[in-house]
Amino acid sequence: MKDISLVKILPMEPKVPFINLRVIAAILSTIAIIASIFMFTTRGLNYGIDFTGGNVIEIDTGSDPDMVEVRKIMGDIGFGGATVQDINPASGAADAHKYVRVGVPMQQEDADVENSLAEKVIAATADYYGAEFSINEKITSNPAQVTYIVDLGRVPTDVDISKEAPVEGGPRPLLVDTGINNLVITKEGGNLVRVTIPKKTEGGANVQQVALGLTKISLKKSFGEYELRNQETVGSAVSGELRKKGMLSIGLALMMVLAYIWFRFEWQFGMGAVLALFHDVILTIGVFSLTQIEFNLSIIAAILTIVGYSLNDTVIVYDRIRENLRKFKKMPLPEVLNLSINDTLSRTILTSLTTLLALVALYVLGGSGLRGFSFAMIWGVFVGTYSSIFVASPLLMLLKLKRGVNTGNAETLATT
Repeated sequence: MKDISLVKILPMEPKVPFINLRVIAAILSTIAIIASIFMFTTRGLNYGIDFTGGNVIEIDTGSDPDMVEVRKIMGDIGFGGATVQDINPASGAADAHKYVRVGVPMQQEDADVENSLAEKVIAATADYYGAEFSINEKITSNPAQVTYIVDLGRVPTDVDISKEAPVEGGPRPLLVDTGINNLVITKEGGNLVRVTIPKKTEGGANVQQVALGLTKISLKKSFGEYELRNQETVGSAVSGELRKKGMLSIGLALMMVLAYIWFRFEWQFGMGAVLALFHDVILTIGVFSLTQIEFNLSIIAAILTIVGYSLNDTVIVYDRIRENLRKFKKMPLPEVLNLSINDTLSRTILTSLTTLLALVALYVLGGSGLRGFSFAMIWGVFVGTYSSIFVASPLLMLLKLKRGVNTGNAETLATT
């Protein structure tokens, strides 16, 4: 059988003039870096709940959710910055449908904002229940509160006006899980109840819970009763700390890379590797600023993975450069660099392609929850491969690399 493996298809001794293209590559990289910095400073990043704070709920609607509908709901109630993701069930789960994860952005902790959201909760409740919760009258004569006279279409029970938590499987009190503090419900006579919401005059410490209550009742309008699988809150202080530590982790990774390469090779190699990694990180941040894909902790993990992947590729090339510097002592440095890149080209292509196969599958099949991470990794493979060839290696010429002459365990440096 004919051998059609990629190793046989690729030239055994490629002679691509990569170093001759270094000026063009430098111009393209410089333009890309400037554009990335400009995009970041003007548009910024679309930070997720991890970095901005807010509430996250995960619900099971009983079937695959309509993500377009969910996004429309969040936009209609004024939460345009909400994040919406579909989550694949665990492997082997009996229910094969997806769940939906909704992130409600942090709301301004202001009394007027909380009052407005509380009134939206009542309106959304009436919209959801229809004849079973219709607003007959809204009373605003008292500036300290808003009162609604609500027709339930039946005689209200003690459970309806109770503030106790609902019994599992039993009837639910009215306006449960709204997040509204000090809400009062009393029987008015006949089918009517009086719903009174005290107006906040200062602060807005409860505004996040009211925003979450509005989200829950608004989702019920489209999906009916659903199962709340998970709920978590990320405070502003915690989100700020996560953002700081995320950026710090990237900075520390780059510093440790510099220290390792400097120790392992000469300082020019260490500086070249770190500058190439800065190139990769800046371009990754730039593309996220351009696309406005949600930037969260999983993207920080992807960037750190990109740093490791790009460094691994760069070290392979650098190691071959060092070997060839010792082997071809009379060969000019540009030719040594070009020879070394070509020597490792097959390995670089094979590694990148096999990695991309897995990442593309993850991007297509992994759902929206993994889409940002897999997109960052796909971009990182491309930019990391590019930088190893067109950035890290040519930088050695700019940094005036000196040729090492191996003398046992020591190296005597002589200028090239």
